[in-house]
Amino acid sequence: MKKIDIKDYAGDILKALPGGLLLTTKADDKVNSMVIGWGTFGINWSRPVFAVYVREGRFTRAQLDKNPEFTVNVPMGDYDKNIITVCGGKSGRDIDKVSDAGLTLVNPEVISVPAIKEFPLTLECKVIYRQPQELDLLPEDIQSRMYPQDVPGTYPMANRDPHVTYYGEIVAAYIAE
Repeated sequence: MKKIDIKDYAGDILKALPGGLLLTTKADDKVNSMVIGWGTFGINWSRPVFAVYVREGRFTRAQLDKNPEFTVNVPMGDYDKNIITVCGGKSGRDIDKVSDAGLTLVNPEVISVPAIKEFPLTLECKVIYRQPQELDLLPEDIQSRMYPQDVPGTYPMANRDPHVTYYGEIVAAYIAE
């Protein structure tokens, strides 16, 4: 592992986010990675934090509720696009995404959740706060576009389920090798 200063990579992380990062969790000895295209990176409570948004019905939420730790895994350079297809379009309840996406796990430095070699820029995070969204506080255009109430919560993109925001204190940052 090559330790990094997150300030030196903030631009790279934010630039990669809309194309998809991996949010990786581990609970009950099962590692699961989910594609995220939303996230907030900054300082909260005088601590470096990455906030992730996970819909209520997702397997990842169950994982985070059991073990409140996660890694954010950022691609650097070329990578197999099948990783995004598998980790973004299927549920970890039904498949082993690590195997199906061909992911290589790298032992973590501080927490129990591994890094992903194929998405090597890694932020290890411990949840310090979580907050369910209140949909009625969002503008109507966001509610109707992102939370259509006629779409089941199992749908992989926009659906009726609100998100839970998990604020993860960044406790380690490195390039996995």
